Parts: sequence; structure tokens; C-alpha cells
Amino acid sequence: MKTVSENRCFGGVQGVYSHASQVTGCDMTFGLFLPEEAETNEVPVIWYLSGLTCTHENAMVKAGAQRWAAEMGVAVVFPDTSPRGEGVANDAAYDLGQGAGFYVNATEAPWKPHFRMWDYVTDELPRLLFNAFPLAEDSQAITGHSMGGHGALTIAMSFPGRFRSVSAFAPICNPTASDWGRKQFTAYLGTDEATWAAHDATLLMKKRGFDGPMLIDQGTADQFIDLLRPEALAGAMAERRQGGTFRMQKGYDHSYFFVSTFMEEHMAFHGAALHA
Repeated sequence: MKTVSENRCFGGVQGVYSHASQVTGCDMTFGLFLPEEAETNEVPVIWYLSGLTCTHENAMVKAGAQRWAAEMGVAVVFPDTSPRGEGVANDAAYDLGQGAGFYVNATEAPWKPHFRMWDYVTDELPRLLFNAFPLAEDSQAITGHSMGGHGALTIAMSFPGRFRSVSAFAPICNPTASDWGRKQFTAYLGTDEATWAAHDATLLMKKRGFDGPMLIDQGTADQFIDLLRPEALAGAMAERRQGGTFRMQKGYDHSYFFVSTFMEEHMAFHGAALHA
């Protein structure tokens, strides 16, 4: 692992690190904020998964998470959204290929060799982090925005007991019924739609739900709301009687202005679960 940069931030350190990934077959970069408490003790960690076109840097710079993480004494990790590099398959469209990994393990050419973001985020990167940094493996939470909200919800529901809480900002809620999902799943996973269900938050909610507190915020003026399908997940939560809060925020769009507005509340939500 290589240190790309480390900067003092709200009494802690905002670092950026790179490493050779065996899972994706290329170098990967991630951001990690460590609060001051990490100098002497292991600290809880919140995973933040980003959306389409993003790298590790977007949320790290724009979301404003570090201030609130420092107040609560928790770390925040910002993984990249896909493998990258000259030898990695790509597409001219913004919503496929590099920057659009969708947090799945691709089984189809030309994506299969590198696009294994499910295993990267759920296995390889956690093992690296918990070995290299003072993070408490038994005290994790997860959140994300848009495609990253999809990733956060599907991962949280697929690993019972790993995450104490889950939240999402404008997540892709029902990708098997949306062009933000059907296009990517066909490319990455093939045409057998039965293989897609494990990566659809609405279907996972109906099947198993989440074993902890859940918070979802969606802007009513989101320009992509028809692709996100929040009503599908809200309906599945109600049908299952899932404990949680699903808020429609009047006038907010899909941007990081929306994310940063409600970041304090999401961080406090996770902080309460992590320190319970």
C-alpha cells in the first residue's frame, strides 16, 4: 500500500492511499478519514459508496463528512467506484464501464477480468483496512449516494450482522426495473435476470430486509427520480414492516448540495448506532 497524501483535517487525518488489487487486477485508490481518537484506540468506521462517474475523491471533498465524523470519533472510508487503467475495459457512455462498477462481480466479457467491485468492497478492501489501520471491525456502518446508495443497501442486506446501520442518499432502489440497472446488469451479469435479483434493494427488502436501523433521503426535485424508483423500495419496506425512515426532501435534486445538506443527520444516525 502506498500513501498518496495525508492532510490534517478536523483534528484527524484525511488520507488517500493506493494498492495493487488482486480482485480487480489493477491499482485501486481509496480515501480514509481517521479522527483524532485513532491515534490511541481503534475507532468505528462508516463506509461511503459513491455514485456514477465518481472516484474516491468526490464525496471526500464535497460531502462534508469529516467534520461530523471527527465530532463522533469515527472513521470514514471512501472507496473508488470501479477498476481503472489503460488495460481495463471501458465504454463511451458515462453509466457503463470505468466509474460505473455498480458494486457487482461481472461475469461477462469484456468486464469479467476487472469489474469485481462486490468482492473488492466486501472482502479485499476490508481485509486491507482492518490490517493496516486502527479500525474496529465489529463496529461498522454503511452509506452511499445514487449508485453508491444501491451498493450500500444491497451489501448491508446481504451481510447480516456486519453493519450496525445503513443509510442512503437518493439510491437506485429498483435497478432490475430501471434503465439504471437493466443496462448495466445485462452488460456485467448477462441476460439471465435471475442473477440480477441479488443486487436489487427492493427485491432484497422483500426477501430478507435489514437487521438494524435504516435511513433514506430522496429529493423531490431529483432529475433522475424516475430512474431511482424510490416508491418501489418504500413500498417494499412498508410491505415487510421494515423499521426505518424514508424521507422525501422537498425541492432537493441529485447533487452533492443535497448530500452535504443532510450529511450531518446521516452521520449522527450512524454515530448513535456505532456507539450504542
